[in-house]
Amino acid sequence: MFTVYAISSIGKTYIYVGMTSNLEDRLNRHNSGYEKTTRPYHPFRLIYQKDFLTRALAREHEKFIKTTRGKRTIL
Repeated sequence: MFTVYAISSIGKTYIYVGMTSNLEDRLNRHNSGYEKTTRPYHPFRLIYQKDFLTRALAREHEKFIKTTRGKRTIL
């Protein structure tokens, strides 16, 4: 199973959208500052998640959520 997720920075105005097969581990990596792209914005809170059976379906949804229209649907 694959999860598309969105996290919001607690201290700054920043939303990150990603995809993973292990959401708990991925959130820990973001919040620990391990991920280079999100390091300046941690800590985060989970604001959206949706599960998919295949990676292809998850990737398609992730690409949509990363658009302006897609972000409006999760906020």
